[in-house]
Amino acid sequence: MSWIDWTIVIIPLCFVIGMAVYSRKYARSVADFLAAGRVAGRYVLSVGDLAAALSVITLVAGTEQNYQTGFAVGFWAAMTAPVGIFMALTGFCMYRWRETRCLSLGQFLELRYGSKFFRIFCASLRTFAEMVTNAIGPAVAANFFIYYLGLPHRIMICGINLPCYVIIVSLCLFLALVIIWPGGRISLLVTDCFQGLLCYPIFVIIVGYIILNFSWSGDIAPVMWNRVPGQSFMNPYDISQLRDFNVFALIVTLLGSILNRAGWIGNDASGAGRTPHEQKMAGVLGAWRNGMAWVMILLLAIIVITFMTSSHFSNTNNRFGISNTAIRQSLSAKVLQEAVPDAAVREKVLAEIRKIPAAVTPEMFQAPMSQQQNLDTPYFNTVRDTLGDTPEGRYQFQKYRSLYQQMMMPSVVSKIFPAGMLGLFCLLMIMLLISSDDSRIFNASSTLMQDVVLPLFKGRLPQEKHLLYLRLASVGVALFFLIVSIFFAQLDYINMFTTIMCAIWLGGAGPIMIFGLYSRFGNLTGAWCAIFFGSGFSMLGLIFQRNWAKSIYPVLEQWGTVETLNSFLETISAPFHPWIAWSMDPVKFPINSFEIYFISMVLSVGGYIAGSYLTYKPYNLERLLHRGAYADAPEVPAEPWSPRNIFSKLIGITPEYTRGDKIIAYSVFGYSIIYQIGIAFLMIVIWNAVSPWPKEWWTIKFYITSLLIPGIIGIISTVWFVIGGAYDTYRLFADLEKRSENPEDNGQVFQDDHRIETDFISKQKHN
Repeated sequence: MSWIDWTIVIIPLCFVIGMAVYSRKYARSVADFLAAGRVAGRYVLSVGDLAAALSVITLVAGTEQNYQTGFAVGFWAAMTAPVGIFMALTGFCMYRWRETRCLSLGQFLELRYGSKFFRIFCASLRTFAEMVTNAIGPAVAANFFIYYLGLPHRIMICGINLPCYVIIVSLCLFLALVIIWPGGRISLLVTDCFQGLLCYPIFVIIVGYIILNFSWSGDIAPVMWNRVPGQSFMNPYDISQLRDFNVFALIVTLLGSILNRAGWIGNDASGAGRTPHEQKMAGVLGAWRNGMAWVMILLLAIIVITFMTSSHFSNTNNRFGISNTAIRQSLSAKVLQEAVPDAAVREKVLAEIRKIPAAVTPEMFQAPMSQQQNLDTPYFNTVRDTLGDTPEGRYQFQKYRSLYQQMMMPSVVSKIFPAGMLGLFCLLMIMLLISSDDSRIFNASSTLMQDVVLPLFKGRLPQEKHLLYLRLASVGVALFFLIVSIFFAQLDYINMFTTIMCAIWLGGAGPIMIFGLYSRFGNLTGAWCAIFFGSGFSMLGLIFQRNWAKSIYPVLEQWGTVETLNSFLETISAPFHPWIAWSMDPVKFPINSFEIYFISMVLSVGGYIAGSYLTYKPYNLERLLHRGAYADAPEVPAEPWSPRNIFSKLIGITPEYTRGDKIIAYSVFGYSIIYQIGIAFLMIVIWNAVSPWPKEWWTIKFYITSLLIPGIIGIISTVWFVIGGAYDTYRLFADLEKRSENPEDNGQVFQDDHRIETDFISKQKHN
């Protein structure tokens, strides 16, 4: 990059760090450090969540997935949209969680299930799954910058040959700690909001550049339609042969989004809203917040697919002056330096790879492509054949294939973006990296402190020590991230890996949280059964996936059971073919992460219901939610159902809603349900049932519904959220300045907690 690009990167980063340092003066109590004093407004929460939710790994994983399966599957994702919208509009789980006033998930579990050991165990399990999952974020980001900036894998500093990967991971984690240390959640909210405000115009610039440099009809559409039957990238009625990211994966995602709505709740911004209603409205605004971000992510995937598979870019005679063959060659060479440690073996593989371009004919670009046969297949076949069919060779090939697919996006973008754009994209990636890493480190460290360490203290922990321990815990988690990033090899699609790792907790957490918030029925026995069966099955699946190529499959070969197991797997999966197709493979475990996750959720719900039924004892839910006799203030009277308000109540409108709130809620409902579901999905489904569309119509539909309309909405939301985010950030500091502190509000649970809390509230009213 040029000096202009580096200037674009450095100046905003200095401002972000300055804001984090400034926020220290407002972190006076544990509640400030963990939940921003519970005075955050909807826009600072919503804009901050945009930056924290997006990350380098999100862009890399999204491009990796779309490069394999295209965008036709996404049409059916519209079936899941109403569920997400109604959960946001009604405040499902989020509203009740804020009513509990818990500072952490573990505090809730101890209050709800009455066991300190269960609190510590679940917090440890969740934090382990969360930390290992999130630890690959800095790892993927480090590789991204190595390939994007063209850095070497090793660099000489003071005569010492150091791995560039480790240096970048260390810098990423250090930056995250610089943001966390001063003010905790306050620092995160303020810096994430500022970074989100910077991201909005960058999204617009990148989208504009791509639209101006790639023709929809001349470059993109022909590539999208050049697919074999059953694996279309555009026609949702022609995707039956897609594996891994298919309709079944969408169903599992839908079920998981409902059952695990509260799975990650606590120790994040979900407790920072100044009221339960404000927290709820931040979620409602999320429907408008992400418009331009998802358009940019979609277009990044589109240009990678187009550039790497179009004959227009098969030689250097194009507007970018580089060919997709040259990128494949350089990408393979760089990946092999990391995947194959033996220099002699690596040179042998490289020699074979250099022969591939001579065998690639123009006809290969014109032939319909598939997941099994495409322009990358010669590279995969060459590397696998040269490395050999041994456990070590299979493992190295698996690592090569994973890195090759993940690093394709930065390899392409770095060659087609001009000066200035390179700096903007680099700045965007660094901001997304910081905002996601600091949030994930903080969430894990606060869980460890609040739910594993804090319950071990017999008395009330002094506030100064508590804040110090929280800061030191974040350092410990960052070191854990560093160790995992260095030694943990990620061998599957990123989204598959994160699914199975999260399932270690989410496989059993769903019923524990849902029933805990909404039912008097569940109890400790049922909760333990959910963890044992759900999380236990996910852990078993992860062990098999991690050790399949090097250990488990070779043993099965020695025992001569491969054919028998293959016949068994094909038989039990046959009724679900082609969406579920199990067969023995020497490289990859036959049951994918989505399938393991689904089985885990079924087992956890069954275990929770059975265990709770056998030992049933009703729970006092009103006390947990501070309702009825346990309310601190007069409750807003519930509005009775009537023909006039049935629609309003269905979409979550309550007496707390102002006129502006109602407009936002109705607009979200109108756009999401009437337009996205009614017009852009159901009407098209009915039309195609009567008269199937030609491919030209699907091309127009995709352009309008995925790019044009979201792009227009994205421009509007950019202005809207920039103004709202700036105002709410100013108000956050003002509210923190005048906030009254409760020194007892630190997440510890004692028998007299409700009395202490009531006394504090009474004193505040009296004053």
